[in-house]
Amino acid sequence: MAEAIPISGPRADRARRVADVLRQQIHAGAYPDGLSAEHQLAAEFFVSRNTIREALTVLKNEGLIDRGPKVGTHVAQRKYEHGLDALLGLKETFKNQGEVRNEVRAAMPVAAPPAVARRLQLAPGEPAVFVERLRYLGDLPLSLDLTYLTPDIGTQVLCHPLESNDLFALIEEVTGQRLGSASLAVEAIPADAHSAATLQVPEGAALLMLERLTCLDDGTPVDLEYIRMRGDRITMRGNLIRSRAD
Repeated sequence: MAEAIPISGPRADRARRVADVLRQQIHAGAYPDGLSAEHQLAAEFFVSRNTIREALTVLKNEGLIDRGPKVGTHVAQRKYEHGLDALLGLKETFKNQGEVRNEVRAAMPVAAPPAVARRLQLAPGEPAVFVERLRYLGDLPLSLDLTYLTPDIGTQVLCHPLESNDLFALIEEVTGQRLGSASLAVEAIPADAHSAATLQVPEGAALLMLERLTCLDDGTPVDLEYIRMRGDRITMRGNLIRSRAD
């Protein structure tokens, strides 16, 4: 086996590389009793203690760890994993993490914006049903969901309690069909003042913005969502398979 070569380059680069590994170890549940001492981490990563201190400063500024004299370095908060391998509602996703409840901020028929109408295959001028929910995991405001539903399905969905149900489950209930697939786009955006206040994060904090168009098993689009998730509390995870060359 070749001899291990210490991480090289400017200290800021070395610290960033160390911080990236530590961040993922924390998300994976490592260090339940606190991070190792600086000299132990330095030996583990083959870097200086100054580099470790700089890496830990990065994680502290992210709000991921707390540090203090005599108490050491401890995880301040852990992220919840949101899988990308299955089409699930938030309640289904976090069923083992705590209670998911919804604060329904709006639920009504609206004039569908042209771009929304196109995605849902509605005729020009045809209404959609709009639902806005602030979604909590326990007492933590986790996501702000803006949803457009096709009018036939949305009207039936509005007859059911939205505070304690995933829309996915309600769609399958009222249609008698299973959801089949969804197209998904994810990007990072800064929290605007309204979203920041609603999700209880600083203005400009990183949010994960999900645009998801969900279809029934027969391919009919029924649900278009714009979801703002707290980037400080959610990690997106999935398994990718490289396709074989023809």
